[in-house]
Amino acid sequence: MYNFSNTDEQIIICDVCPRRCHLKKGQNGFCFIRCNTGKSIEYTSYGHITALAVDPVEKKPLFNFYPSSYALSLGTYGCNMGCKFCQNHKITKFNLNPNDLLYISPQMLVRKAREMQCQSIAFTYNDPVIFYEYVLDVSKIAINYGIKTVAVSAGYAQKEIRKKLFTKMDAVNIDLKAFSSDFYKRNCAAELSVVLDTLKFIKNDTNAWLEITNLIIEGENDSPDELINMCEWIVMNLGKNVPLHFSAFHPAYKMLHNKATSSSKLSLAYDIARKTGLNYVYVGNIRDIEKSTTYCKECGSILIERDWFKVISNKLNKNAKCPCCGCTCDGIFI
Repeated sequence: MYNFSNTDEQIIICDVCPRRCHLKKGQNGFCFIRCNTGKSIEYTSYGHITALAVDPVEKKPLFNFYPSSYALSLGTYGCNMGCKFCQNHKITKFNLNPNDLLYISPQMLVRKAREMQCQSIAFTYNDPVIFYEYVLDVSKIAINYGIKTVAVSAGYAQKEIRKKLFTKMDAVNIDLKAFSSDFYKRNCAAELSVVLDTLKFIKNDTNAWLEITNLIIEGENDSPDELINMCEWIVMNLGKNVPLHFSAFHPAYKMLHNKATSSSKLSLAYDIARKTGLNYVYVGNIRDIEKSTTYCKECGSILIERDWFKVISNKLNKNAKCPCCGCTCDGIFI
């Protein structure tokens, strides 16, 4: 997984993500949590947690995956993305000292999830790609207790890591930042093509339930043409039944002077996605009951009505079928 370069400085190349950081002895990678010790690259944040909370699974966001259930959500620190608009920049953009952070072993984490009666464990807040070893260790234990695992990720991973991580997840939400290579380069220091390959891999080569989030930033990634292209790509490559969440941006990190996303912009994106043929489209980070609701893809009846992250009503029958027309709702339900 790690390669020595052909130099006298014993630079080691980290193969976790496409950045392939060339690290000298004692140097940390872009993500902060992988360091060249001189013999190998050490993963320094194993089990050291910056955030731990019990959330509705809808907050991930996952709307078609065990609605109304709870996820024990956690993050470490660091990130392999360079997003200027990071909503969690206090833990992703700084090199913290792991000795100052709470340590939770995989066994302890699963025990905590059971105690809190959580149906799933969600790896979120920062990207699980960079701490995938811990994620996999947790998942091996969680499966024995019927606890599901969820990855909330930007999908910026090398093929080998992509396969190791996402094939072990029960659900994944991929944050598709934009549908523009230029946006990814300018605002994320990353490549769109890698994320699109990850999306196709999850959909076609894993059993994980997939949902997508697109954070709308006015003047950056909200043009109708870009939204149409994105939605058409999803339909053609992933299918009409992959849920798409349009999320409102709030000024953060290096985009403090950008304005918050208006409800009209989210409504425009929502309408475009529906007209393109996507069956499950939602808006988030604002209150909009109508556009946070799951509708039957055949007859249009309300199936799951939500107010923010709270399910107001769930009209699906035991077989996840519409009570009006009998059409099966796509997703994984209790």
